[in-house]
Amino acid sequence: MVDQYRIPWHEKKLGQLFCDRSAREIVEMLLTECREGGVRVITGCRIKAVREGFTVETSLGELQAKSLVIATGGLSIPKIGATPFGYEVARQFGIKVIATRPALVPLVFSEEDRRTWCDLAGVAVDVRARFGKQTFDERLLITHRGISGPAVLQISSYWDGKQPIAFDLLPGSLDEPGNRAWKTVLGLQIPKRLADRWIAHWFEDQGKPVQRRALEEGLHRWEVLPAGTEGFAKAEVTAGGVSTDELSSKTMEARSVPGLYFIGEVVDVTGHLGGFNFQWAWASAYCCATAL
Repeated sequence: MVDQYRIPWHEKKLGQLFCDRSAREIVEMLLTECREGGVRVITGCRIKAVREGFTVETSLGELQAKSLVIATGGLSIPKIGATPFGYEVARQFGIKVIATRPALVPLVFSEEDRRTWCDLAGVAVDVRARFGKQTFDERLLITHRGISGPAVLQISSYWDGKQPIAFDLLPGSLDEPGNRAWKTVLGLQIPKRLADRWIAHWFEDQGKPVQRRALEEGLHRWEVLPAGTEGFAKAEVTAGGVSTDELSSKTMEARSVPGLYFIGEVVDVTGHLGGFNFQWAWASAYCCATAL
């Protein structure tokens, strides 16, 4: 469909797909499809209640239908209208909701780590992020409050909020110094500002000589225990939601409430970066629409 509408796109590593120009083109494509399909889109309308049947009481009057599809998304980015409405409907009908939390979200440093690293805000480095059995080879970005970038966003979806996350800042091996200072050698393999700070923090400030083994070990396993996340305001998606055990995997219909469907991010399905959450939203919508 994207090609049909002549929307140029490109693929990055790990199968991530992005528009060449703007995601607004995808929105316009979907709205055009809705118009051609005779879909009625109502805006400026507040939903007051949902009753069995299904009757939806709104600020513009009541709507009735044999089936009701909940596609209200999660809690991420509340400034664009995210609410817990979908979860409330699920609970109203006795459907289990898995506890929600921010995912694909920047992480916040402790006050001590912030003092040590956050004046390097804007510095980015390729890393291997690891938590438990999950690893991601992507970029890490130091921010004014902590760390972000694709590697951090990806691993944040798996972080338990309690244990440290390990980052390998030097996936390869450290070059031989020869007659050069260690700062010079390291500055050729990771950003110079980060290299200088790393040497100063772990060795010079503690009055320790730079030893190759200690330097490599530290770079290969920098353990960070974040103080928390940037929350739903900065999270790209919401982990948790309507339990998949409660829904048909073929139609997305609630097993215990015939005619009630849940699709997209309101369901407890969280994808990686690169359009996978959009793909889930559209795939679940297709299954639901086919059943209807």
